[in-house]
Amino acid sequence: MPVEALGDYDPNNIFARILRGEIPSKRVYEDDWAIAFHDINPQAPVHVLVIPRGPYRSWADFSANASEAEIAGFVRAVGATARLLGLEEPGYRLLANAGVHAHQEVPHLHVHIFGGRQMGAMLPR
Repeated sequence: MPVEALGDYDPNNIFARILRGEIPSKRVYEDDWAIAFHDINPQAPVHVLVIPRGPYRSWADFSANASEAEIAGFVRAVGATARLLGLEEPGYRLLANAGVHAHQEVPHLHVHIFGGRQMGAMLPR
């Protein structure tokens, strides 16, 4: 179900539950700022999600409310995950959906890392 409105953070969303260990995930990276895990419905040979540990709904929420350390840590976690997955060469795609028009399904900031094949055009025309 898409996120209808930003509103308050929902502590029972699936990513919050993954962070608390209530739902299992196949983790590939974690540190003090973020965790990365395989998507349960992969859209590419490599499809990993990176989420901050803090309760942020979107990039706008994160950039306005996270500490400098959280922001730096999350950005570094995305890069470290791509390197760990061996995606620097030949390349990868990052995707972050925000809100209804972008089809954000989970109201917790997350970045998709896609790799392992040619991605094609960025948006359908």
